Amino acid sequence: MYPEIKKDLKEQSEITEILEDAGMEKKYSRSSLYKDAWRRLKKNKLAMIGLGIIIFLIIIAIFAPLVSPYNPIGRVKEESSLSPGMAHLFGTDLLGRDIFSRVIYGSRISLEVGVIAVGISVTIGLFFGAIAGYFGNVPDVLIMRMADIFFAFPYILGAIVIMTILGPGIMNIFIAIGILGWASFARIFRGSILSIKNKEYIEAARALGASNFRIIIKHIFPNAFAPIIVYATMNVGSAILVEAALSFLGLGVQPPTPAWGKMLSESLNYIDIAPWMMFFPGIAIVITVLGFVLLGDGLRDAFDPRLK
Repeated sequence: MYPEIKKDLKEQSEITEILEDAGMEKKYSRSSLYKDAWRRLKKNKLAMIGLGIIIFLIIIAIFAPLVSPYNPIGRVKEESSLSPGMAHLFGTDLLGRDIFSRVIYGSRISLEVGVIAVGISVTIGLFFGAIAGYFGNVPDVLIMRMADIFFAFPYILGAIVIMTILGPGIMNIFIAIGILGWASFARIFRGSILSIKNKEYIEAARALGASNFRIIIKHIFPNAFAPIIVYATMNVGSAILVEAALSFLGLGVQPPTPAWGKMLSESLNYIDIAPWMMFFPGIAIVITVLGFVLLGDGLRDAFDPRLK
């Protein structure tokens, strides 16, 4: 009996040692993946420009009260529609409000919507994608068919429908965009899980009795997260565009809170006599979305050097 027990313990020790070696290799590979991706990303000039734009916007949004020369919702002049000048860099709107200050504060709304709404989509998508990819069979079929239903609806049309039901407001924008975007993340994460769930280190962890939750969190999730980072970065720009469209239609942020889409809507009828009222919020949207697109495109190339 004793030799058999000793043999079993020896075999178990060898398996554990092999698993630890595999875990160290996996950890090293994962670390190298992100370090190599960062090195490749730094060499991409367009991606660095996008990152610089995003960092600049974040700083502007955080320090808006210090950067903004005027109250964004208060009248600073009795005269309205003043053209850009030294006193008002971007001019004033119909109510005499400083457009430069409103554009600065509008960056807060856009970044909040982009980050929080996409964060909701990522959370929901990772949850359902993990279930579909890891367990397969019936859960996989049900979740993917449910995702197909969301793919069948045009994105902006679905957002309009949800906002019409929930009503305008910043919180409802988070909900609408977050709910509509989960399907794409679920499908991407599911594909990543399917590509690695049968790897040797996953089988070894499963053989040693690791729970499904531990396997997903400790082994699968870190190795399948790179595509999610890329898609989430690019999707922030899309979320900002959707928020601007909803605000333009009167379904998003309500006055007097400054929002770039709402500023475009308010100045639409005066584009001939006061084009600056539409130009500056519009260029702010373009630059912000461009920054996230450039960074997302650079991250895609960085995580997959075969695309170089």
